[in-house]
Amino acid sequence: MLARVRDGDPGAYADLVRRHAPVAIRTAALLGAGADAEDVAQEAFVKAYAALGRFRPDAPFRPWLLRIVANETRNLHRSAGRRAAREQRAWAATAPLLLHGAGPDGGDVAAAVLGTARREALVAGLGRLSEPHRQVVTCRYLLDLDEAETAEVLGWPRGTVKSRLHRAIAALRAHLEVDVDA
Repeated sequence: MLARVRDGDPGAYADLVRRHAPVAIRTAALLGAGADAEDVAQEAFVKAYAALGRFRPDAPFRPWLLRIVANETRNLHRSAGRRAAREQRAWAATAPLLLHGAGPDGGDVAAAVLGTARREALVAGLGRLSEPHRQVVTCRYLLDLDEAETAEVLGWPRGTVKSRLHRAIAALRAHLEVDVDA
């Protein structure tokens, strides 16, 4: 079958994919790809096709493919870690803007101090939220988008925006209550 694939028979590669897709998806899932297992397997098949010229004809195909799946799963984890670090850096850079962006309009010193303390607590609480919760709160309240706009920006259904916003506000309230009690 691999000889037919190398000769350019697209049907042969489709047969190869059908034969090995279940084990590739299972491998990706078991190695930690989770919900992205199918995407990882698909990317592995694309890379395997591109690398068929380097495949040794006397070697078994399945272990070679599964090695590509494992590498793609590792790449997924690395990119997720880099993305999370990038998001944390972006959040850390944004937090000071939130703290100093809005303040009392020439009110007394006590009000200014209280306003600053509240903003600091709010920014700290937002920083403790999960990324989806921080995104939905940011869109709705910091960017002042309505539910439909928030759903469009985040690419979520409107019901997801409502439920995540509800959970995010509850989590934020819990974080703020802990800070006040401390």
